Amino acid sequence: MSTSETEPLGLWQQIKEDWEAHGRDWTKPGFRAVAVHRFGVWRMTLEPKLLRAPFSLLYRSLYRKIRNGYGIELPYTVELGRRVIIEHQGGIVIHGYCHIGDDSIIRQGVTLGLRYLDRLFEAPKLGKRVNVGAGAVILGNVTVGDDANVGANAVVLIDVPPGATAVGIPAKIIK
Repeated sequence: MSTSETEPLGLWQQIKEDWEAHGRDWTKPGFRAVAVHRFGVWRMTLEPKLLRAPFSLLYRSLYRKIRNGYGIELPYTVELGRRVIIEHQGGIVIHGYCHIGDDSIIRQGVTLGLRYLDRLFEAPKLGKRVNVGAGAVILGNVTVGDDANVGANAVVLIDVPPGATAVGIPAKIIK
């Protein structure tokens, strides 16, 4: 593994990597959402809190602009891997405790959220290189393995093994 894969990246290196993953187009709403997410994570590293305050105000206004303008809800508390691509805008809701692995693709209308309102920390975990189709819903304490695919409009309530495909309502696993 190269050192670039093991060392943490700075804010600008992450944004540059995300920009390249989004086809070097800074106007794409998916890139903008990911960049605002990265900024939100970075600002939480600032100490003291008084120094962080103006950056928090900026983050909140940018977050609301992305959420209300593009329909992409991606809070800074999401564990977002490297080079994650949000392919299209519109109706994307990602719960704050989700984990999304490196090189994953999320398309329009995707919901990654809770299954039970009394279990706030049981959010989906997506592995590396996961491909989530348009309109898919992944709910609860579900793990989607590396290199897995979730079909369009699938409702995933069970774990998806690595390399498998989940399709249907409720989703069934296809090897």
